[in-house]
Amino acid sequence: MKKTPLPPPIANLATAILGIWKLKSREDVDSTGQVRIDPFLGRDPVGILCFGPTHFAAQFMKRDRSQEENVLQLVQAKNNTARLNGYDAYFGTYSVDEIEGTLSTHLEGSISPANVGDTYVRDVRVVGNELIIQLQTTAADDTAITRTNTFTRTG
Repeated sequence: MKKTPLPPPIANLATAILGIWKLKSREDVDSTGQVRIDPFLGRDPVGILCFGPTHFAAQFMKRDRSQEENVLQLVQAKNNTARLNGYDAYFGTYSVDEIEGTLSTHLEGSISPANVGDTYVRDVRVVGNELIIQLQTTAADDTAITRTNTFTRTG
């Protein structure tokens, strides 16, 4: 799997992620380096991620939802939450492993009932005013991909 190298984690990662983050970019890349577009959220989704001291909330949305949904998500991607009509939202508790540079989220609520109670582990870095979250998942056709979500601090 071709993975964008992340810088080493910073010592105060748990403190650095606190706040409100707006999605700047989302890139899905397969093992050959080909960019894959998620048909459920599109090329350029919008999103927000909020971290308090122990709880978080996340929302992602296809930028243009004006047209009737023509792609149904029949199968949930590996290591990822399910979306509904171009929208994904979930919340819960989290913990940070500052040595490994990972974020573990435990979902207490989700737009998809199947995801309630799930725990997801992601690589996470804060570089200046950007939060980078990277995970291994699958594209709509079950091809393995690396997803890199980059957020900008807004609060």
